[in-house]
Amino acid sequence: MNNRQFSFIILTLNEELHLSRLLNSISSLNASTYVLDSGSTDKTLEICSCYKVEVKIHVFENHPKQWDIALNSFNITTPWIIGLDADQVVSPELLSLLKQFKNEDYTDTDGIYFNRKNYFKGTWIKHGGYYPKYLLKMFRNNVGYSDLSEKMDHRFQVSGKTVIWKTGYLIEENLKENNIRFWIEKHNKYSDLLAEEEVLRMNRQLQQSVKTNLLGPPNERNAFFKRIWWAMPLYFRPLLYLVYRLVFRLGVLDGKTGIIYHFLQGFWFRLIVDVKIEELSKSKSHYNSYRFLINFLSLFALFYYFNIFYIGATSEGGIYSSFLDRHLNYIVAWQQFYITTAAQTLKTLGYAVQINSYGLSVENHSGFRLIYSCLGYGIMSCFAAFVIAYPKSIRSKLIFLSFGLLAIQLLNTMRLVLIAIYYKSHYVLNMDHHTVFNCILYVILLVISYLWLNYPSKKMTN
Repeated sequence: MNNRQFSFIILTLNEELHLSRLLNSISSLNASTYVLDSGSTDKTLEICSCYKVEVKIHVFENHPKQWDIALNSFNITTPWIIGLDADQVVSPELLSLLKQFKNEDYTDTDGIYFNRKNYFKGTWIKHGGYYPKYLLKMFRNNVGYSDLSEKMDHRFQVSGKTVIWKTGYLIEENLKENNIRFWIEKHNKYSDLLAEEEVLRMNRQLQQSVKTNLLGPPNERNAFFKRIWWAMPLYFRPLLYLVYRLVFRLGVLDGKTGIIYHFLQGFWFRLIVDVKIEELSKSKSHYNSYRFLINFLSLFALFYYFNIFYIGATSEGGIYSSFLDRHLNYIVAWQQFYITTAAQTLKTLGYAVQINSYGLSVENHSGFRLIYSCLGYGIMSCFAAFVIAYPKSIRSKLIFLSFGLLAIQLLNTMRLVLIAIYYKSHYVLNMDHHTVFNCILYVILLVISYLWLNYPSKKMTN
């Protein structure tokens, strides 16, 4: 009697080395099993016939599309589907969970994550972020789907609640990869797909469909980290990732074979992808990069040195202009704005404040003297030049520029308030308060700039 709770779908291409191993591991479940083959020329189809597996053929393009075809090719009537790769095996722990599975126990659930154990050349890759590794492999029929927003990595996705079987292990070991030539050739093909995908993403022709949430289910956490990866500089990120896997995720504990795997998969493969990204987008990306760099540096120099010039033109001596000083002196107005807002804030907090032309004093405290270098025109020039030069929509630029400049003003006012109350004439870690403030402000601007750069704009400017 067949299991009416779930069915299996398996993708194959010349999998005579693995398929019997997988089918034997699930045979006691008596579940309907379907195979979508990509045109095998070995004994894969004979094995399917021996196990009475229903087979259909479809030419392979990439994993996400192949899984999408597979989910729509078979007349599956069970309430749940389990999607597996041919080089995976259902462990005794997972087999036990599946034997006990009842649809009525999961009425509020759309998907179930299995925990994967990955092997390379007979060695379990336990560290480096590879275990635990949760994959959404079981999902409701007509609810789960293949995410087509990526070309290389495939994942099943559901919109509703998911659960994790932490002890429901899938054993994944591709025995063909015991020959390193096969591994290199396979990942060379994968690198083509991944590079094409990233170029499309850079050009805003491909958008991430999975919600990013660091505290969400595994698919959403993976999407969160992928977004960070895509924003990192090429060539630098493979090295950083290797260090992360070997050191911070203890990949060195996987021994010689494990370290080789982390180097190949975490560094070599990622480096090849970055090289191919640069090759695919070389002319356009280099042109855009150079144009952005030239525009940014030109605008920064214009803004910065205009402020320097204006300070000189409105200060007696040198290139002094009495007309600009008396009628168009935005430098003094800017200075007085800071003094006034800081004074008003201090008064609101209950401090006795006395204002003068260049600053203020606070009773029983130090106060401050506001010199031109404290206005923040350097960092504001840098921020404004970056936003204006970056290829985003004019509306997006105007909103972010206004928000950023206002944030700089407010943070500078806050700094002046704190100096007026707490400042003592000494250095912290060999840095004065100007340097400390600039470091903090640059970190804040980097964070909000990262969020802005990764927020999709409806209309991109050239």
